Amino acid sequence: MQNKPIVWSIAGSDSGGGAGIQADLLTFADLGCHGCTAITANTAQNTREVAAINAVSPEILLSQLQALQRDLFPSAIKIGLLANGEQVAAVAKFLRGLRQVKKVPVVYDPVAVATSGAALTEGSTGEVVLRELLPLCDLITPNLHELEWLAGTPVGGAEQIAAAARQLQSRGCAAVLVTGGHSEIVSGEIADLLWDGERMDWLIGRKIATGSTHGTGCTLSSAIAASLALGYPLRDACVVAKATVQRGLRLGNGENIGDGSGPVGHCGWPGELEDFPQVLLPAEERAKKYGCYSEEANARFAQGFPQPDSNRLGLYPVVDSTDWLERLAKLGVRTLQLRIKNPDTGLRAEIERAVAIGREYDLRLFINDHWQPAIDCGAYGVHLGQEDLQTADLAAIKNAGLKLGISTHGFYELLRAHRYRPSYLAIGAIFATSTKDMSGQLQGVDKLARMAALLPDYPLVAIGGINLQRAPEVAATGVGSIAVVTAVTQAADCAQAVCQFQDLLVG
Repeated sequence: MQNKPIVWSIAGSDSGGGAGIQADLLTFADLGCHGCTAITANTAQNTREVAAINAVSPEILLSQLQALQRDLFPSAIKIGLLANGEQVAAVAKFLRGLRQVKKVPVVYDPVAVATSGAALTEGSTGEVVLRELLPLCDLITPNLHELEWLAGTPVGGAEQIAAAARQLQSRGCAAVLVTGGHSEIVSGEIADLLWDGERMDWLIGRKIATGSTHGTGCTLSSAIAASLALGYPLRDACVVAKATVQRGLRLGNGENIGDGSGPVGHCGWPGELEDFPQVLLPAEERAKKYGCYSEEANARFAQGFPQPDSNRLGLYPVVDSTDWLERLAKLGVRTLQLRIKNPDTGLRAEIERAVAIGREYDLRLFINDHWQPAIDCGAYGVHLGQEDLQTADLAAIKNAGLKLGISTHGFYELLRAHRYRPSYLAIGAIFATSTKDMSGQLQGVDKLARMAALLPDYPLVAIGGINLQRAPEVAATGVGSIAVVTAVTQAADCAQAVCQFQDLLVG
């Protein structure tokens, strides 16, 4: 059995049980990780007040960290309450030494003010954080109060939040996720802003009316750390964590715990789409309210593409010639993609022939990338990658009546692509493949199953390194289609391979 990833929480203890290391340990367990703790302070608090903060000495804090390093080396680290500058400096020095052994993702939740309104850190702590700790962090997750505290500037609307996030990230941390639970830019929406120095994303969830909000920041940051420990890239980790908190707000029942703000629920892995955030697209009209609207992108924008005749597209070979299209069509394959990697002057003629074959055999035939000639030739559909979405005229594709498939690699891209409501979504690469290097985007069967569960009635296609031996476990995840390349085109007996795949799938 694979060992559970180890995640450390360097944070304060909440005697009320709703935040701090108590919330972190519950979150680590929810997401399948083993949690370890280095306690920075024993707080005396309940749901209504923080009565005392009893910070431990830097020596006691370091002794905990050193003991963990000797036996329980982390896959990720979450940092919460650091009560004073001495603790910040001690943790920063320890992390610099840890980096000499191995680079470990570090998520810092700059806890400064409790839900009750009580100050949790000494006044000079922020200066040491900016100087010593920030350059060691892969992600920092301030709320709006903490963003103002560290950036030293007031934040109100979306533009001010974005500017402060840029300023904070420029101080050395890899990325900033500003949590929006203390403000509503749009009524009824809770929006978090993710900025990594290259790309900005607004992750939007609906506001849930609940009195159980204690520990939401701790839970979010520890869920991100746990997801990073599980091997998720940053954006995937952030959307999974936001869904974890949203699920806790929706299903938690902490209202009757204490007289103040009850603890957010800890309700296991988020498995329902309603808990995951919407990824705001700059082409959407509502992006104007978040200061990231693009009129140019809006001119090409479209949502709600025609659906295929079945949610289960079956065997889906991707081939590079019309000869292969016709050969597979004669074997009874209905869903196919023509992918011409290096087009020449004969591209249009090849697509015209492909469209003719598609009509003759009643194929669900998708043309990869080349959307304009696909429109001109009256194709059934087109397939686009994530990069193509930035340049393709989606409005023209939809107006021409073509169906649209979109490639995705992980939770974030799946959620983002789903905003377009395409005809199907492809998820990959499930395994390593010889056709292209996808080593940084391998999903595996377990992650595929979690993504498929979010969209049980949507046409989904699994792609990447799937052969006949691996196909049964892929099909068991619930996807209705498996895309293959070499498993069919390089099979010793192509017809037999097609029959074996089709026996596994309904198409």
